Amino acid sequence: MSTLVIEGLRASVAGREILAGVDLEVAAGEVHAVMGPNGSGKSTLAHVIAGRGGYDVLDGSVRLDGTELLGMPAWRRAEAGLFLAMQYPTEVPGVSLLDMLTESVCTPEGAAVAEQMRSEAGRIGLDEQFLQRPVNVDLSGGERKRNEALQLGVLKPAFAVIDELDSGLDVDALRLVAGRIEEATEHDGLGVLAITHYSRVFAHLRPDSVHVFAGGRIQESGGSELADELEAEGYERWTGTAPQPDPDAGATPFTDPFGDPFADLLT
Repeated sequence: MSTLVIEGLRASVAGREILAGVDLEVAAGEVHAVMGPNGSGKSTLAHVIAGRGGYDVLDGSVRLDGTELLGMPAWRRAEAGLFLAMQYPTEVPGVSLLDMLTESVCTPEGAAVAEQMRSEAGRIGLDEQFLQRPVNVDLSGGERKRNEALQLGVLKPAFAVIDELDSGLDVDALRLVAGRIEEATEHDGLGVLAITHYSRVFAHLRPDSVHVFAGGRIQESGGSELADELEAEGYERWTGTAPQPDPDAGATPFTDPFGDPFADLLT
């Protein structure tokens, strides 16, 4: 059985340690939810796993089926079977989604890829006009998230790290996109590490385990009932501070998430 294993992962930005020893194992077909307050390091965890620059890995290991990912460039990690669905998907001007996916699946059969893309677009309610357009250019936040789900469906990775899936999606779009990912876990054996603030996504993407992330590490793990507890009571038990309202909840700024290596420290 395929596994994504994170052991003792520590990482810093500009001399500040953000990940303080993360241990987690996700098996094929499983959904593990990571929930935590703003600034706890959840997005940092996603970016370090995926190989984003700007972070210093201090210690630990990230292995996919025994292959060490740390030290690999991001494209090698993707080739090994890892997929990152970003919180704020970036634009790629001049490159159509069809061209990008045709190259990514390493096949000259562009027509077959186009057919698969149309099938995936129908499943998640994405207008086919976007398939020929530059990746994410002039798309709404919800359309970008559907675009990410389409890419996941075509590429069929072994594991997906999904950062704030519900950001920018309305109720109907969330049902379609989360439902498609749930289907991939059941039929394709996709393993999912889902980072989220809110449990509403779990109505369609059912977690096998929920992990409370605070202070740069996993503080507690449990079943779906733990997510309900967090929604009701917040994170005070683990942080020592009362929960604060997030004025930017649901907002989807159209900025390049890779333009500022420190931006995720604020989320």
